[in-house]
Amino acid sequence: MRTALVCGAITGALCVAWVLFLYVSDNNPYGPKRTLSDFFPPIAAIASQLLLRRYYVPKGPGLGKSVGTGVLTAVVAALLAALGLYTFSRLTGPGLIEQHLAEARHMLEASKAMYLKQANGPQQYEATLRNLATNAVGFAQDEFTKKLLLGVVMSIPGGVFLRK
Repeated sequence: MRTALVCGAITGALCVAWVLFLYVSDNNPYGPKRTLSDFFPPIAAIASQLLLRRYYVPKGPGLGKSVGTGVLTAVVAALLAALGLYTFSRLTGPGLIEQHLAEARHMLEASKAMYLKQANGPQQYEATLRNLATNAVGFAQDEFTKKLLLGVVMSIPGGVFLRK
């Protein structure tokens, strides 16, 4: 439990630090570069499972403890990252969100021809435009969902291979 909480807390703080770094370096903290931090929770889940193995040297932690540690690490990391992004969004105000939405709409307009070439392209284009996060809660939900999904998906095979 302690290993998962520590690894998850460090990873969540690292995700928030990444958003702050993007903001300070005059990059869009809500844009595509933010998604680079989506890979932190899966790496942390595997790292926590590796650290857990050190406590159970002769036999290994077992499947339940190993997978549970990875999942708990991913949950804590996703929760802290989402709370950090929500707090950041509330502190910076709606101006930065509006700037991101204008940039995202411009990028979608530039790729509209690509959407229209595909089957159901207009519907996919409209759905993508409609699903853009427009407030702090939307960004926090997006952050939590992506980080949790990737973290849990990678912690299951990691737990299977690192159980012994």
